[in-house]
Parts: sequence; C-alpha cells; structure tokens
Amino acid sequence: MCYSAQIQADYRKYVRTFGSDVSLERFVELFWEKRRDGGWSKLPKAMRAAFRSAASSEDLAIADLVEAGDNEQGAALETELFQQRTRLTVAERTLEAKPTKKAENDKRIATDKIARAQRNLADLQRTDLLDRDSRIFPGHYAPVMVVQDGRRVVIPMRYQCRLPGWTPAMERQKPGTYNARRDNLKKAWRQLYGYKHGIMIVNAFYENVARHRLEQRELAPGEQEENVVLEFRPEPRQDMLVACLWSVTKGGEGEADLYSFAAITDEPPAEVSAAGHDRCIVPIKPERLESWLNPDAKNLAALDAILDDRSRPYYEHRMAA
Repeated sequence: MCYSAQIQADYRKYVRTFGSDVSLERFVELFWEKRRDGGWSKLPKAMRAAFRSAASSEDLAIADLVEAGDNEQGAALETELFQQRTRLTVAERTLEAKPTKKAENDKRIATDKIARAQRNLADLQRTDLLDRDSRIFPGHYAPVMVVQDGRRVVIPMRYQCRLPGWTPAMERQKPGTYNARRDNLKKAWRQLYGYKHGIMIVNAFYENVARHRLEQRELAPGEQEENVVLEFRPEPRQDMLVACLWSVTKGGEGEADLYSFAAITDEPPAEVSAAGHDRCIVPIKPERLESWLNPDAKNLAALDAILDDRSRPYYEHRMAA
C-alpha cells in the first residue's frame, strides 16, 4: 500500500500544465478549518507555501490565512518547548536530590519532546523548500485534479477516502482507505469507480517493507521481523499522474464539507516486488487523462483498459531518509 507519497503540492503546476481552475474557496475553507481544529500540520508546507506569493486579491486572502496559521503553529511549538524545558528542569533537580522512576521517565519524555518541537519549529521557520515538505501521509491533504461541471479543477483533499454513506465512526474501523485496490474497485469502491475520478501528481512513493523480504531471504531461526521504509522513484525522474478515486461528505452544521480521496494500487512491477513490496500505485498515461477524468460508469471495461495501459516507469529504490 502507498502509505506515503511525495507529491506536487503547488497548485500552479496543475494550472500551467493542464489548464485547470483552482477551488480557492475550498482552500480557504480548509485553511480556516485546520486553524480551528489543530490540524495545521496535516497541510504540507509546500502546499501552504504556494500561496505565499499572492498573484491576486483572492490569493492574498489565502496568503494571510497561511501566515496566520503558521504563526499560530509557531506559538504553539514555543509553548510546548517552554513546558517541556520546565518539565526537564524539574526532573533533573529531582534526580539530583532523590532519583525516582517518575523523574527518569519525565526526563526522557521531555528530552524527546524538546527535540521534536525544535525540529518542527525549524521546519516551520525555514523558507527554502525540501523534498519532505511535499510528502503526505494518510490524513494529510493534497491537491487533486478532478472534473466538475465540465471543467478541470484542483481541490485540496484528505488522503484517506471516506466512502459514500460512511460516518466518522465507520471510517475509523477501516483506516486503510487511502488506497483503493485494483481488484476491489467494482466491489468496495463501486460507488466511486466510474463516477468520481481524479489524479494526483506524484514523483516518489514510500512503502513499509520487511527487511528479510528486501534482502530476499527467509527469517533466521528466532529472528524477529524488522520493518524498513523504502523510497521508490521512477527512472528517469518524472511526475506521475496517479489514478485516484474521490468522495465528498456533507459537513455538519458549521463544518466544511470533507473532500477525501484514495490512490488506486495494483500488482507491483518486478523491481518493486523484488524489493519486498506487493502493491504499487497506478500512473496513467497523459493521453488517457481526459478519458480518466470523465468516466462512463456504463463502460467500466474502458476504464479497466486505461489502468491496464498505464505508464510503466522503472522504479529505483533506496532506504528512506
């Protein structure tokens, strides 16, 4: 399963390459919502940064939202640092006077939280963008291009699809819906396959792999399975148009609608399988884009053919940083 991906987070790439419009209203709703509910960190830094250079009055309003959200996030991290440094000082004084298990735990936890808060604060304040600023995980948001009312439009969506009719409680019982298995599209995903198609631009993806499978060997007697994270990149380097399914759930009173999506995955090519993983994202060919974004639910065979006739780059892998 594609548990993480490095995406094209700048909506302007979609505009320049595909002539798409942008749902600025949805970006505004999302940024306001994540400021309110504490989910600011689920918005990739690169996606927020795209609005820093405002080109219109609408962009300027979003740029102000981004700046305010970043400032609030920074203040929260500064507060966390102060609290944990205080906790660390108290723990160290206690250990000097009379060592206790609680003080040892407090020192360890405070030290870890200080380091994490410092890293997060440095990332927040950094102005140059790194690859990791475009990386998403389940529950994070990414630009997804779809067709609405006959026009291509970019909408920020959550990477974990809430299927039609699901409640938040039902969603929590099945947390793996950030991927839609190819062999299940006409079953679990039948309400979306043939109806709501999109693409996400991806230039790398990440997978959890068992070390012994990566090394193409059996576990040794008594050896515990160890997980490693691999980064897969197409060679030559390129942006891939990853096939997605999406849904929109009406928000409750005072809540914004939830746009969410899943990446379609299929059996892996030989090089991904040899690296120890059994799934792979499905990048569609550019010439198939129009047909994919305008599906005919009465002709699923044509959609199957698009997924069969996919782009097939060679995926190089390495241990993820």
